[in-house]
Amino acid sequence: MKNVGVVGYDAFNRELLSELRDPHGFAFHGLLDYEEAVRPASGRIDFDALVALAERRIGDLPAPLDAVIGWWDFPTSAIAPLLKRRHGLPGPALEAVAACEHKYWSRLEQAAVLPDLVPRFQALDPFTDDPWRTIDLPTPFWIKPVKAHSSYLGFKIDGEADFARVLPLIRAGIGHFGEPFNTFLQSVDVPAQVAPIDGNHCIAETIISEGSQCTLEGYVQDGKTTVYGVVDSIREGRHRSSFSRYQYPSRLPAGVQTRMIEAAALYMRRIGYDSAPFNMEFYWSPVDDRIRLLEVNTRISKSHSPLFAMVDGAPHQQIALDLALGKRPRIPEREGPHRIAAKFMMRVFEDAVIRRAPDASDLATLNQQAPDIRVRIMTAPGERLSHMPYQDSYSYEIAELFVGASSQEALLEKYRAAARLLPFEFAPPETER
Repeated sequence: MKNVGVVGYDAFNRELLSELRDPHGFAFHGLLDYEEAVRPASGRIDFDALVALAERRIGDLPAPLDAVIGWWDFPTSAIAPLLKRRHGLPGPALEAVAACEHKYWSRLEQAAVLPDLVPRFQALDPFTDDPWRTIDLPTPFWIKPVKAHSSYLGFKIDGEADFARVLPLIRAGIGHFGEPFNTFLQSVDVPAQVAPIDGNHCIAETIISEGSQCTLEGYVQDGKTTVYGVVDSIREGRHRSSFSRYQYPSRLPAGVQTRMIEAAALYMRRIGYDSAPFNMEFYWSPVDDRIRLLEVNTRISKSHSPLFAMVDGAPHQQIALDLALGKRPRIPEREGPHRIAAKFMMRVFEDAVIRRAPDASDLATLNQQAPDIRVRIMTAPGERLSHMPYQDSYSYEIAELFVGASSQEALLEKYRAAARLLPFEFAPPETER
């Protein structure tokens, strides 16, 4: 029996862990649960306090840890490798983690080995007296914090008026991730070129979101990069900035995927990333056959785990677990019940108050008609959409549906039928009390 510590333990992913190839060979221990690591009740991420709490729980275990895993964004993506280092467990160097998590640092390293795949970019201090005058990029451009996730505080800027509108929002919210990220950076040997750009800075970059988007899911072990799956990302809404679904396997040309995999290997070798999973997001434009690199994440994508289970026969937590144990990763291929799978994100593009959301009876009805669909309701009656945490700047996600099927047509129809069974009702924001 192997003792495995989990950072960001939650019910949905606990169920997925039961679908591993040998789930009975492991004892999973929640070092931090979802509410603590991902959505603290206080609304504040206290990085040192979270690490200390995880350490206390490690000390209370009846036997030493054999591995630590996690699948959530920051701070989980930083706490898990930090705990691995402290306890002598297999994992990546903290500098390699930071060189992906810090968006400006990551762009510098990408530009050094993949200059044709990187947009024009610059760091920006939103707290200077006149930050607009420091921008040396043509409009439109995209601006976002050097540390955030889920497109939090990411905005497309068409001109000075746009920038003036979003600057107060950035100044008010950037510290939510920026301050705990600065705490993490105290454990990292940060290059002199990066050191002045802390977590309370932004990165501005020219627009690269043209064509098709996808995510490579892979890992590095003993210096070798392996990509075991490519997932398409389909966007919708204003500026095409909101995800509507992730679909696996990718429908991009094989040659395009190969070029992306080669680029991923170059970058990981550059920063010395090893003994851990990653995912890397790219765009491909069929007009000029050009690929562009969007960002790198130091974890498996939690959103993709059910897709691998439905198509390949096991969630890719299997990869993260094997690597954390120092074992050669193993995941089945095309052994699942479906040929194609997707995570659909039900979204609303205007602020509102939830008057009704699907309840247990609605979910039971859906389960009777489509027992192989997984559903997560992301909101509740009485909640105002604009008060939901970690939403992108242009939409609100109200539900997730994980759907598998035998064909593209069947997949879309299966989703539409399921969505009709999930009743949502909305009221104007002014009705909130």
